[in-house]
Amino acid sequence: MEPGRALLLILAFVAMASLPAVIALVFCADEIIDRVACGYAEWRERRRERRTIARLDQAVEADALTRDIDLTALDRPDRRPLEELAVDLRRLRSHGVGFDGRQPVWHPMVLKAYDDRLRLACQALGITEHLAELAGVDLELERVRVEGLLHAAGLALPAARASHRQRHH
Repeated sequence: MEPGRALLLILAFVAMASLPAVIALVFCADEIIDRVACGYAEWRERRRERRTIARLDQAVEADALTRDIDLTALDRPDRRPLEELAVDLRRLRSHGVGFDGRQPVWHPMVLKAYDDRLRLACQALGITEHLAELAGVDLELERVRVEGLLHAAGLALPAARASHRQRHH
């Protein structure tokens, strides 16, 4: 058999064997094209999001903001979870109100425990506080400032109302 005819015969067998695959490809072409197009669109979207995040990180210098934060301090086993601190702060705040709900009475021990929990919450969130260093009206103002910073950081505390506070000397 001459080589041209042998090659033609081989090509004919390959064509007959692959004919079902070609027919399936023709019938499913729209599905295949759709999957490829969707995959490409998702890849482009993920790439665009990564570039946007990288640009935002550069714009706000995110590395500089987080460089000084020691994340190992957050994983210590003796550190109380922030959720527990929030529950304690809410509970202690409710103990600071008189029985009739109008008279502001804070027991000194409740106030000390409240300040201790405020300090722990500030440490957990990296907020600077001066509760231990102040007394009198300055301490009251510092409590209000710290409560506001904790609220801004996402720690939901009941609103500080002036009627529920007593000046403590």
